[in-house]
Amino acid sequence: MIHPTAIVHPGAKLGANVEIGAYSIIGEHVEIGEGSRIGPHVVVEGHTRIGRDNEIFQFCSIGAVPQDKKYDDEPTRLEIGDRNTIREYCSFNVGTSQDAQVTRLGSDNWIMAYVHVAHDCQVGDHTIFANNATLAGHVHVGDWAILGGFTGVHQFCRVGAHSFCGVGTVLLQDLPPFVTVAGNPAAPHGINSEGLKRRGYSSEGIAAIKRAYRVLYRSGLKLGEARERVAEIAAEFPEVALFAEFIAASGRGIVR
Repeated sequence: MIHPTAIVHPGAKLGANVEIGAYSIIGEHVEIGEGSRIGPHVVVEGHTRIGRDNEIFQFCSIGAVPQDKKYDDEPTRLEIGDRNTIREYCSFNVGTSQDAQVTRLGSDNWIMAYVHVAHDCQVGDHTIFANNATLAGHVHVGDWAILGGFTGVHQFCRVGAHSFCGVGTVLLQDLPPFVTVAGNPAAPHGINSEGLKRRGYSSEGIAAIKRAYRVLYRSGLKLGEARERVAEIAAEFPEVALFAEFIAASGRGIVR
């Protein structure tokens, strides 16, 4: 299932039923799991491992060297999980020796056109990146996060699980789990309650998360005091634990 115009290095490892489209190039250190489809005019290079049942559309650049002046051709990696959809003109870079040496995308993600995932980013499962969403280096994105079109995330920021960024959002600090933000710079606008309902959160759990949100964003408490109050809520409601742990561990400060 390799188009005759595609160039596949003899050292590349392709699983069963992999499809390689016209004029695509697959490098020496690339592994592609069974059932994955690589569209036409795609370049997959570097030490890149792609799982099974992924679909990568035309004109993507997967596994290229980082856009980092410190990079010195180290054999760093890119790892992509299973069942991801990666649309046109996306770019994913390998990691650097300044971090974990690997860029990761989990499984079941929906990545729309023109998305850039820079070196050393760690993206979880079930995320949605709308058109032109961009991650700078070393960004971590939790499961089920949604980035609206043209969202830009500053390097070293963390994006919490189940969070939601509106179109054109600019994130300069960490975004806690469950929180909805929009604007440049990002400002909080409540929690992603509709998303939580779809994922099976109970009404009591969602109410507890809203309560923790109000403590952090509406009570007027200083951040340290708000963290203590949120931790108390998390002790009673396990659904809030993710929120409490995130704000306690934030290194860049949080969107507030």
